[in-house]
Amino acid sequence: MTTAQTERTADELKALAEQAGGDLEDASALEILQWAADTFGKRFCVTSSMEDAVVAHLASRAMPGVDVVFLDTGYHFPETIGTRDAVEAVMDVHVITLTPLRTVAEQDAEYGPKLHDRDPDLCCKLRKVQPLEEGLKGYDAWATGLRRDESPTRANTPVVGWDEKRRKVKISPIARWSQDDVDAYVAEHGVLTNPLLMDGYASIGCAPCTRRVLEGEDARAGRWAGRAKTECGLHG
Repeated sequence: MTTAQTERTADELKALAEQAGGDLEDASALEILQWAADTFGKRFCVTSSMEDAVVAHLASRAMPGVDVVFLDTGYHFPETIGTRDAVEAVMDVHVITLTPLRTVAEQDAEYGPKLHDRDPDLCCKLRKVQPLEEGLKGYDAWATGLRRDESPTRANTPVVGWDEKRRKVKISPIARWSQDDVDAYVAEHGVLTNPLLMDGYASIGCAPCTRRVLEGEDARAGRWAGRAKTECGLHG
């Protein structure tokens, strides 16, 4: 049995994450993902909001055919669904689409329409957090596209850390990247990006809760604008 296939306890995974967080702080994004592929094998996946496919592309270089998990909340922009379909068609990845327990119509019937306006935290919990927790059950480690420069709440994101809530290793291979680094990688490798990024959107989530950003605003300012809410709950 290879190391990548060995079942590990939560304590073993936590120790592994804490060790790697220090060891890999100065490693390249590709080296971090190669470590993840070698360490976890098929028990590793990438999550993508389909804002861009940078981390999915990087992971496919380290582990061709890697699972890329996408949350279809039922509220996405058509451009986001189109980006997912294009990624699945042209990249060496296996896209897995997760859906909430309830359709939008069923949620409206149970909780009333436009729950996202009245209780965005509950809406995110039902349509993002719970489906992801269910979808990650078969994995020991997951990769995200979090970057430290995106917002103050993400400034201390480790390249490899411990997700205490889900008891999994959480990998953020481009945590140290800037937007310029992302743009350079996209240009060099011809990576797919969401068309909305060219239309004033800097961070793309569900359509009812996302707006274009204004000059001088940070990348996350267009999410839940006018509210204290800054995260959907997937990363906090």
